[in-house]
Amino acid sequence: MAEKSNLQIARAAYQPKLPKALQGPVKAVEGAATQSVGNQAEIKALFPNTYGMPVVTFESAESAAATEINVGIILSGGQAPGGHNVISGLYDGVKSLNPANKLYGFLMGPGGLVDHKYIEFTDELIDDYRNTGGFDIIGSGRTKLEKEAQFESGIEILRELGIKALVIIGGDDSNTNACVLAEYYAAKNYGVQVIGCPKTIDGDLKNEQIETSFGFDTACKTYSELIGNIQRDCNSARKYWHFIKLMGRSASHIALECALETQPNICLISEEIEEKAMSLDDVVTYIAKIVADRAASGNNFGTVLIPEGLIEFIPAIKKLIKELNEVLTDPATGESREFASKDEQVAFVKGNIAPENLAVLESLPKDVERQLCLDRDPHGNVQVSLIETEKLLSAMVATKLAAWKAEGKYCGKFSAQHHFFGYEGRCAAPSNYDADYCYSLGFNASRLIANGKTGYMSVIKNTTAPAAEWIAGGVPITMMMNMERRNGAMKPVIRKALVELEGEPFKFFASKREEWANTTSYIYPGPIQYWGPSEVCDQTTKTLALEHK
Repeated sequence: MAEKSNLQIARAAYQPKLPKALQGPVKAVEGAATQSVGNQAEIKALFPNTYGMPVVTFESAESAAATEINVGIILSGGQAPGGHNVISGLYDGVKSLNPANKLYGFLMGPGGLVDHKYIEFTDELIDDYRNTGGFDIIGSGRTKLEKEAQFESGIEILRELGIKALVIIGGDDSNTNACVLAEYYAAKNYGVQVIGCPKTIDGDLKNEQIETSFGFDTACKTYSELIGNIQRDCNSARKYWHFIKLMGRSASHIALECALETQPNICLISEEIEEKAMSLDDVVTYIAKIVADRAASGNNFGTVLIPEGLIEFIPAIKKLIKELNEVLTDPATGESREFASKDEQVAFVKGNIAPENLAVLESLPKDVERQLCLDRDPHGNVQVSLIETEKLLSAMVATKLAAWKAEGKYCGKFSAQHHFFGYEGRCAAPSNYDADYCYSLGFNASRLIANGKTGYMSVIKNTTAPAAEWIAGGVPITMMMNMERRNGAMKPVIRKALVELEGEPFKFFASKREEWANTTSYIYPGPIQYWGPSEVCDQTTKTLALEHK
């Protein structure tokens, strides 16, 4: 490994905290049978071997038998701070069951399982990566595990290495795939357990059992430091409006958390915009009015936080994108259609969508219109993150203000700066919270394996309390699933958690945003702290604190 910074050297010595129940032998306490959050009959039929299992909670026990088991681990999807701690926690947990146990890492995501590319972890390797950010210890990937040929290729290498359990670290799609794999191996009696871990900085993998997805805390603190720095500059120069787009395509949890941490003048919440059926012009008018009102008070500056997926939540555009995803998918194969040229693809789209959706498409700036028709992600969906929403909104606000000025309304001076914070937060060194939480998730996964569980997700609860009081256990992945339409077909997926407009975090934000809009109430959080008072170093997100107050 490359030479380390002084911070890395000091952080390597940090020993993450564990829930009291995991600090010695454990026993599994099972609750009642569970059911999926929706479409119970369909989900049960698709997962007959892993449906209806009980929620598991671990309690301290007097003794536990040594367990001989080799384990494999996969990092799937986008990076999130704390992934290395999940691996180190799993490694320590597996070795504590029996020092002869081995942990293997499959390289570059699920594709490493299919292609038989792996490494065996050692003490030396693990120690190099403790409490570090990123996924570079084995890399990640976005290969979807959904075909029988992939499952069969995977079982070959698992048998060769004597692996009896596989841990998949990922978001909702990756853990859906983990559930499919667990069901397949159970149905075939292959004797391989599959356990998931909840990862995504977007924060949309949570429910009554999962308090937060790992990496959310660190990413939001990283973004909030940057936003605070910009706000300090903004309040110093007093001449720019900063439009800041933040990660979060499917939900606005990051934008909301960063707003709670920094108190910007404006924060848009996609779920509220959809609930109120706001048009793009409604959103622009809302921003422009605050800009004009602040100008009237002599403040020609401010900050605007924008969720990455905002455009997709505007009802008319959401309807358009849904049809775009349909027409650009080949119904025979379920894969993206192929075209000879980009112009041919644009022409095909315009010729095959409903007139009302075509009108919406053609009302957008030409570059945005073309992006919607062309750019697709690996799953065949519109790449909303490539749409420069921050620039689109600021340009439309400028046009709106110019029109108001022409009518005689005072709007002051408007000059915009643009930012998109995404990759800056995905691989940051984990906060103390994420270091502890992720280590506990990995260690806990080893106990789920030792207790013979499969099709479960590792969960740690009560995380607003001191770490010793955290509750460890597992939840059946099928419990979180429902049926949704994806690429023209109904598929079982883990239901995404959106910002709840009746939830305490949003209600608190809504009670303060008018004050933050009209005054300059910025908070400057500063960088993540690792040493010092617990109230500074070990604090959870504002979201969690409000949800569990």
